Amino acid sequence: MSMNTATVIAYWVLAGLLALFYLYAGAMKLTRDRDQLRPMMAWVDRIPLPALRGLGTVEVLGALGLLLPPATGVAPWLALAAAVGLFVLQIGAVVTHLTGGDRKIGLNIGLIGTTAVTGWLAAAVWL
Repeated sequence: MSMNTATVIAYWVLAGLLALFYLYAGAMKLTRDRDQLRPMMAWVDRIPLPALRGLGTVEVLGALGLLLPPATGVAPWLALAAAVGLFVLQIGAVVTHLTGGDRKIGLNIGLIGTTAVTGWLAAAVWL
């Protein structure tokens, strides 16, 4: 297996896992009310509902951006843009958690690392 083949496989594995996560998380933010989200997301009361819905939209679009451009061959460099956008989103999530006194940022740190590697792989394959 060549380095390029391994890189492409690694990209699709990580991008697929990230896309599943962000499609689920984004759909929850788009469809559930605060009472349903509060047990999983203690910070939901600190932001306006339109901002919460906006975050959900960004997550769904980011997930689609990781998958559709490379799968269709149309502007595959957008996968890198999606990974960078999701990376920045998670930096904001860490800040939101920490400024609210919530120290549960392990998932966010893992997502930062995963989006960084996915972005690097996207750049290696499609740039």
